[in-house]
Amino acid sequence: MFFPRKMAPALLSFCQWHCRHRRHLGAVSKLSVREALASVEGSPNSIKLQGWVRSVRSQKDILFLHVNDGSSLESLQVVAEPNLKTSALTFGSSVEVIGKLVKSLHKKQNVELNASDIKVIGGCDSYDFPFKLKERHPPEYVRQYPHLRCRTNTFSSLLRVRSKATAAIQDFFQSNGYIHIHTPIITSNDCEGAGELFQVQATNWDHGQSDKSGFFNVPAYLTVSGQLHLEVMSGGFTRVYSFGPTFRAENSQSRRHLAEFYMVEAEISFTDSLDDIMQVIENLFKSTTTALLSQCPEEINFFSKYVSVGQKDRLEQFLKKKFVTMTYTEAIEVLKDAREIFHYKPEWGCDLQTEHERYLVKHCGNVPLFVINYPYDLKPFYARDNEDGPQHTAAAVDLLVPGIGELFGGSLREERFDVLLSRLERLGLTDTYQCFQ
Repeated sequence: MFFPRKMAPALLSFCQWHCRHRRHLGAVSKLSVREALASVEGSPNSIKLQGWVRSVRSQKDILFLHVNDGSSLESLQVVAEPNLKTSALTFGSSVEVIGKLVKSLHKKQNVELNASDIKVIGGCDSYDFPFKLKERHPPEYVRQYPHLRCRTNTFSSLLRVRSKATAAIQDFFQSNGYIHIHTPIITSNDCEGAGELFQVQATNWDHGQSDKSGFFNVPAYLTVSGQLHLEVMSGGFTRVYSFGPTFRAENSQSRRHLAEFYMVEAEISFTDSLDDIMQVIENLFKSTTTALLSQCPEEINFFSKYVSVGQKDRLEQFLKKKFVTMTYTEAIEVLKDAREIFHYKPEWGCDLQTEHERYLVKHCGNVPLFVINYPYDLKPFYARDNEDGPQHTAAAVDLLVPGIGELFGGSLREERFDVLLSRLERLGLTDTYQCFQ
């Protein structure tokens, strides 16, 4: 639009007045519950809050709500005139509240929202709603309602912690010069060589045709690891990592054997020492734990009180102490000398079971424990041969953590082609990995 030159000052004055007038009226800004709770003295301007009602308490002269939007374990108290209460305003309903933050008389929070308007976005029949106010439902019950479990304190806290942990892990690798590689989810190789694979087939593929190899012309599987792809990339980058979904077709229903999970993997070039790998593992563990204790104090306290009693104190102790290291051979001797009776008898050459791992970390003072130099035949073909004897071992390491067991695993890679080829031939894997001399 064109304005004559003489009209420009008048137009500018009008715009300035309009902007000042809007500031005077106070624009309604949208805040999350976490942002609102972080306010110390409140705000003279109106805010908009959207979330789900955790509790409703109506009295003769006042209406109290607690609203949560998933951004915080703690809910924000809303205070309103009783005439804003409607039949649709119930426990579980979704609402939009407009009002002003004021200093709260409640000792447990700094501010509360003095509502001028409450709008019910989505109603909820509190009788049919599976979660009841002031009831602590066990995980087995909550899992029956996967679409609603994020409304519970336990699962919402877990997801917030997981979100922060993911960011902390990414931050650790990025700040230490690692390149993030997105490895394929569909692959033709079995990285672990254990055969625990989910095969991928196209639903529209004609299985009656002569070509039996499928959509990709070769058998295809969901990845069990991005490691082999990372090793290729480590030929051009000295530090690489991946963080993505992994799939294992292990025939087990235990909580330690998931069909799908996210796994962090890293490769470091130009290293010939397990100490280098162990230092990265310890630094990653402590960096991530420090970030969670700092950024998720409410959630950590909640879990430490109701889910895993004393977990916060244990985590803080992990940060103060240097991790312990022992060889696999030493670990077997400790287990053999133990007075405890194990379901699986500890013998050199056998894999460590959960009961063995828990005893070992307890024996070492309940601090994270590195177990190194495992029997050669227990580890995958790519683990470097220590060429020792009489007990033949590989340069591999696992980190055992109190209350969990194995959390990290790694090894030096076998870089000697003749040794690698010899082992692949012995295991019958040369065709699988297309090895050529």
